[in-house]
This record gives sequence, structure tokens and C-alpha cells, in this order.
Amino acid sequence: MRQLILDLLPESPPTLDNFVAGGNAETLALLTEWLAGTRADSSFCLWGEAGSGRSHLLQASGFAYVDAALDPALKTAPTAEQLAVDHVELLDETGQIALFNHFNRLKMSSGMLMTAADQPPAHLALREDLRTRLGSGLICRLQPLSDAEKAAALGAQARERALKLTPELIDYLMRHAPRDMRTLSTIIVALDEYTLEQKRPVTLPLLRELLNMEASS
Repeated sequence: MRQLILDLLPESPPTLDNFVAGGNAETLALLTEWLAGTRADSSFCLWGEAGSGRSHLLQASGFAYVDAALDPALKTAPTAEQLAVDHVELLDETGQIALFNHFNRLKMSSGMLMTAADQPPAHLALREDLRTRLGSGLICRLQPLSDAEKAAALGAQARERALKLTPELIDYLMRHAPRDMRTLSTIIVALDEYTLEQKRPVTLPLLRELLNMEASS
């Protein structure tokens, strides 16, 4: 069976506008101010559990993006004046030295460094000098969305597409699909495309069919 998601329209890239803030409105406002250059801090660290939107915001920043989960030594990190490093808790020894040097370089040049981790800098198993530097800038925790917030966001996304998604269908989707908003939002796009392709309204059998197709792809 074809890989349904890959055959759809490309997923919208992460932006500040399509980030579902939930209880993170203040953090989003602070980040927006920092990105606009209205604050003097040279670094901004976001921390929180998986699925809280850390990677989304780092990629939405428009900074040169490096993921330590894929490049723990930061070999691909450019000497950009705006650098975003994801999953800093996974940096190896070489990567920690590299990030330390990037931090110092950017601070000297009035550049900007954005990082993300699963814990606040003070609790990370990193070099002490790196922890100290990451802890010297802005630090914000991202709270995961509640089920009610996720359901409300999915309902809004469906309405934007003129897709009739009942509360029962949203509940089924949240119980049978991955829980992160990025995946759930992608499934809404897939569902919209699938209803047009099949020329069928959104029903529980159709949603179940779509999810089964994605699982087997």
C-alpha cells in the first residue's frame, strides 16, 4: 500500500504562527521579542519534555539549525551569526567543546544562540563551563499541551480546511495516533486530502481506514 503521508502536499514548515501555544503564550511572546532583537541577551534556552514544541520553535526561528541527536559532535554547525542547536543533552565531548566555542563567538560578535534540551541547563550532564554559559541567558520551560488544548487545536485546523470533524472523531484520532501535535496536524492534512481523493465525507470508518493505511506504510 502506498505511503499516504508522503504522497500528500508537503507539510507546512514550522513557524511561530503555526505553533500551538497552549499554556506557553508568555514564553512565545518572550521568544518573539528576543528574535526581534529587543532584548540584550545573546542566548535563549528552551527546555521541556518531548513533544512540547522545542524543535518546532528552534526551526521556526530561521536560525541555522543543528540537531545534536543527529550530529552530537556539531560537525555540521556553521559559523553563522544566528545558530540553533537542538537536543543539547545529547552532545558528546567534542560537541560540548564546539558549543562552548560557538557561545563565546556569538557573545563577542553580538550574535544569537538558541538551544533546546529536556532539562534546564543547570541539570544537564554537560561540562560545567558550558552549563554556566547556557544558564546565563534567557531560559524558559515549554509546557506540553493538555488533551483539551490538543483537541481544540485540531478542531480549529479542521475548520480552516472546511473539514467536518466531530468531537467523537477527534477523540478517536487522539486515542489511536501519535500524541505529538506535529503528527496530529499532519494527519488532519492527510484526512482532508483523503476525503477529496475518495469523494467521501469524514466518518469513523474513513478515519480508521486512513490511520490503518499510515500504520502499514
